[in-house]
Amino acid sequence: MPTASMPGPLPPPQGESTELAARVPQLLEAMRSVGSGLELHPTLDRICETAAALTDARYAAIGVVDEYGRGLADFVHHGVDEGTARRIGRLPDGHQGLLGALIRDPEPVRLPDLTEDPRSCGFPAHHPPMRGFLGVPIRVQGEIFGNLYLTEKRGGGPFSDYDLGMVQVLATEAGIAIGKARLYEAARQRERWIDGSVAVTTALLSGGADDALQVVAEQARRLSGSAAAIVLLPADEGGLEIVAVASDRPSNELGTVVPPESEIVAELLAGQAVFVDDASTDPRTATSLIHGYGPAMLLPLQSHGRVLGSLVTPRARGERPFTETERTLAVQFASQAALALMMAEAQRDRERLAVYEDRDRIARDLHDLVIRRLFATGTMLHGAQRRSLVPEVHEGVGKAVDELDVTIQEIRAAIFALRQSPTEAPSGLRTRVLREINMAAVPLGFKPSHRFVGPVDTVVGDHTGKNLIAALRETLSNAFRHAGATRIDVVVDATVTLPDGSPGVRLSAADDGVGIPENGRRSGLRNLKRRAESLGGDSRHGPGIGENGGGTTVVWEAPH
Repeated sequence: MPTASMPGPLPPPQGESTELAARVPQLLEAMRSVGSGLELHPTLDRICETAAALTDARYAAIGVVDEYGRGLADFVHHGVDEGTARRIGRLPDGHQGLLGALIRDPEPVRLPDLTEDPRSCGFPAHHPPMRGFLGVPIRVQGEIFGNLYLTEKRGGGPFSDYDLGMVQVLATEAGIAIGKARLYEAARQRERWIDGSVAVTTALLSGGADDALQVVAEQARRLSGSAAAIVLLPADEGGLEIVAVASDRPSNELGTVVPPESEIVAELLAGQAVFVDDASTDPRTATSLIHGYGPAMLLPLQSHGRVLGSLVTPRARGERPFTETERTLAVQFASQAALALMMAEAQRDRERLAVYEDRDRIARDLHDLVIRRLFATGTMLHGAQRRSLVPEVHEGVGKAVDELDVTIQEIRAAIFALRQSPTEAPSGLRTRVLREINMAAVPLGFKPSHRFVGPVDTVVGDHTGKNLIAALRETLSNAFRHAGATRIDVVVDATVTLPDGSPGVRLSAADDGVGIPENGRRSGLRNLKRRAESLGGDSRHGPGIGENGGGTTVVWEAPH
């Protein structure tokens, strides 16, 4: 029995066909425009603008789904002016409403009036009215990247089937463009982290440790887009001590020790990275380290199984969490910084060994050559004294022999000090200051003069003393590397009264070098000031002791 054949698809009405033909060049131009850039955010802006023009929509937006598929990591919009956007306030997070439904079920949605859809949860205050709605998912290499939203077709009509079809084609092209932009962005991001690692390595191997650790903090903060970056090293009494902070806010945290009882400290010292979504609510961050911040990365500075310290990079509350890529790059950066720290430590050990060998050689020369010749000279003078018949000559030679005896005793004391290991020396502040001065004498080529005022060893606390020694080391290092000085005078005064009336200690080091260049680096001086301010003190610099005030005088002071 014959059957009726099914009719084929009906052609669009003449008016719609003409409209479609007219819009094909517009679609091709839109596809070309979307794929013309490399950077991700400008590409998203261009997609929104192009889609709005293609469909004659007043507003367009792209909601970028976070890597966990739970909400929006970014929201790029077109058509809402900056003033209105500021009044609206916080951007949608995609956890609820129609946007949340599209994240959970990424299929095209076309609504004549989105306010009547049961999934809609309304608009915040100051939001412009929107009714017609068109939502299309954007896929990148088969994975959902986000959704393209279009609202409020000009003229007030609903979006048509042709609008939907063209936006779907545009979304496909957008997925290709976004994939290309993401690859470019990832390559640029890796390049920035690599450049940061190179800067850290260079700083660690070419300068003082404190300056280099500050570079680690500054680079980590810049690369991770964090509100702050903190470097911690193991403290003598256990736990981790804050040794460098990079932040826009004034910090008095330098020298603060996070106790070993902290759960996070135990994990970091065990070599485990810790990632926190919200430090203000995470119970493990109930310390002053990052409490009050938002997302945070706490990374061990670890190399070859050895944990040298920790790097912490928190973002402000409400900021987006760190992505997996950012976490991976940050862990690699921390490992590279730890390796650079180990290399710098080995370099300092080699330099220290060279100093010890030089001290030992000087001690041998003093003993084998200088003392013997002085002793021989003294014996000759004794003989001349016995043969002299003139009382004045006899008395003068006797005084010269006595002076030689004193000189020999002083040289023997110097030989003993040169051969004494720094670890064998007493731990008083006076002795530690002298040790730093003696250590600096070898690279400087001369020994800085020194003077102590007041009971330095008894009134200055251990914490202040440790920071004073670090400040002295930084000052002498700067004088050696930059000043070209031939004279340095060091004074430690434990009898000063600070501006707030509290008793304190003052370290001053004056040289006759070239002074501080107008456009020279100030990182060492900034380190000294931060260290003093963390104790409630201050640091400053002024003219030196060269001719006409040449050179530099650095003053560092803090409470006892």
